[in-house]
Amino acid sequence: MARSKATLRTWLSCPGLLACFLLGFLAGWFTKPTEKNPNSSDVYQNVRQKLVGEMKAENIKQFLRSFTKLPHLAGTEQNLLLAKQIQGQWKEFGLDSVELVHYDVLLSYPNEAQPNYISVTDDQGNEIFNTSLFEPPPQGYENVTDILPPYNAFSAQGVPEADLVYVNYGRTEDFFKLEHEMGINCTGKIVIARYGKIFRGNKVKNAILAGARGIILYSDPADYCAPGVNAYPDGWNLPGGGAQRGNVLNLNGAGDPLTPGYPAKEYTFRYKVNEGVGIPKIPVHPIGYHDAEVLLRAMGGPAAPDSSWKGSLNVSYNIGPGFADNSSTRKVRMHVHTNNKITRIYNIIGILRGAVEPDRYIILGGHRDSWVFGGIDPTTGAAVLQEIVRSFGKMKMEGWRPKRTIIFASWDAEEFGLLGSTEWAEENARVLQERAVAYINTDSSIEGNYTLRVDCTPLLYKLVYNLTKEILSPDEGYENKSLYESWLEKDPATENNSYPRINKLGSGSDFEAYFQRLGIASGRVRYTKNRKADKFSNYPVYHTVYETFELVEKFYDPTFKKQLTIAQLRGKLVYELADSQVIPFDCRDYGEALKGYSNRIYKLAKKHEEQLKHYKVSFDPLFSAVVNFSKAAAEFHRRLEQVDKKEHVIFAPSSHNKYAGESFPGIYDAMFDIESKADQHEAWEEVRRQISIAAFTVQAAAETLKEVA
Repeated sequence: MARSKATLRTWLSCPGLLACFLLGFLAGWFTKPTEKNPNSSDVYQNVRQKLVGEMKAENIKQFLRSFTKLPHLAGTEQNLLLAKQIQGQWKEFGLDSVELVHYDVLLSYPNEAQPNYISVTDDQGNEIFNTSLFEPPPQGYENVTDILPPYNAFSAQGVPEADLVYVNYGRTEDFFKLEHEMGINCTGKIVIARYGKIFRGNKVKNAILAGARGIILYSDPADYCAPGVNAYPDGWNLPGGGAQRGNVLNLNGAGDPLTPGYPAKEYTFRYKVNEGVGIPKIPVHPIGYHDAEVLLRAMGGPAAPDSSWKGSLNVSYNIGPGFADNSSTRKVRMHVHTNNKITRIYNIIGILRGAVEPDRYIILGGHRDSWVFGGIDPTTGAAVLQEIVRSFGKMKMEGWRPKRTIIFASWDAEEFGLLGSTEWAEENARVLQERAVAYINTDSSIEGNYTLRVDCTPLLYKLVYNLTKEILSPDEGYENKSLYESWLEKDPATENNSYPRINKLGSGSDFEAYFQRLGIASGRVRYTKNRKADKFSNYPVYHTVYETFELVEKFYDPTFKKQLTIAQLRGKLVYELADSQVIPFDCRDYGEALKGYSNRIYKLAKKHEEQLKHYKVSFDPLFSAVVNFSKAAAEFHRRLEQVDKKEHVIFAPSSHNKYAGESFPGIYDAMFDIESKADQHEAWEEVRRQISIAAFTVQAAAETLKEVA
């Protein structure tokens, strides 16, 4: 374990150091005099228009249909066959090279001979209720084989039996309320939590910290059913027998649990399977809301503390521990026999070499593996990637090449903890830190059909805004208007409603290793739900057997125009980054973002104004560094209009919810729940230390933007 921690510290420190080198190199490179063909601007525009015009909705539809016919879970024969199919097509499309790159990583599968389930036992130990062993298959898929039942990958094995406690979403604050406000101890109990709000692995981690012997996860209709919508196949809501699969690791970016920090190749030292990083020590199992209703209806103990603890099932949502009245002697028993084993996975790496700067890389990558059919996740992304590769390949076959090299990647085993993308990043870390310009993620292209969603580094803000102004909106009622206009009207930024909202990158997809660990400028774009009106989590049938081609065709994107729009935007982002004369980053936006982040973290700290004074905690060094950076960025932009700053003291996933991104994460985590820390002096000393680290990093980045003496 000591090795993995040291390795992660090294990874985290490298991007900041390499930023200095890269910024200086790029500044020197792009101030060199260049010969410009008088017609190069026209050629540039023509290629871009031709590239986007080549993309067709019908092609995306056919790729999606082809890729979702059969289950293709990582490590299975079918997923390898799909990889070979895609590899062959990329070669036909005209890429310079297309290789399968393998790694041997720890994966996790249910035991076919001993199925996982939950039971209720009477006082004699007899099982009087058992949860479902599988999901009822959707219409038309009844005869499909190799559909694994719902399970939580990397769960510990075990058959614990105990009283049940309902813990709401299983967040830090939920367990705090139970223990400190309601006096309910979860030690030795089995807990049941509803999916939503935070990453499932964080729920499991919190249950372990609370002393639970096991955790059951379920999807409550309040979080996974939209009002007035039928369950699939008559609508796009989650049926009562559907259960969300998903891994429950807490990797913190480590990749393969047995080879943290190193690529999982034949030569690599491995920990023992039971020593892997981030693997939970208690059993975990997901169930549908029909089964959950049976368990929750019998619960005894106090009532839910308030309405935020109540879902939409026809139950009282009592907390427990244990069942009520005549059922008080009954217990809950978990049967979890999931096996973890080292399994070979395959990435597909396709390369289109640059003609001018072949040693500068633009990466467009997304995963291929899915829990079952992957109708939305990930295959709406994989189908879009396929059409983008086809379009770039056609341009190349007609004689065009980008200035910089484009790397197309189809990652494997994302669902098991971002493994394929992370292993490739680890194997190529030194080269990527020196050569990679940007990483664009191409996971699911839709998670709803209301408006555009963008998550990216501030360096890409202006590029995204400009490109969305060039693309027609696919939204009903916005005919002949731009994507930018519909996006702005539907989802304006909170801080400045004259611009559309752009989110910070957190984690939960394959950009993590490139953005968080290597410090490569990154972004992701897709269509999403109405975040103000739609209160359900993600899309209702997420990670279930009901994610089919028909779900997309009938309900989410019947014309496939929204997926085409995402293909155009992702394709244009890659094209601009790969073929523009000067890389289209704007460091002034980074300066503005830093001002906003520092003001927000200071506002959070001001809630403890008395402690700030008592422990002599000052944010002045951070504010000063941000001002210096902003000045240097403005001057640098005047000289160059390009910068690629790579350091991530600024961004990281929240340690309390892997999916969410935090700005100044060191300061944020040091201050999280600070009033409950036993040693207040030590706690505030840590805040001071984190402010110092952040101030130094921003100041050091500012220095790299200044003109060389």
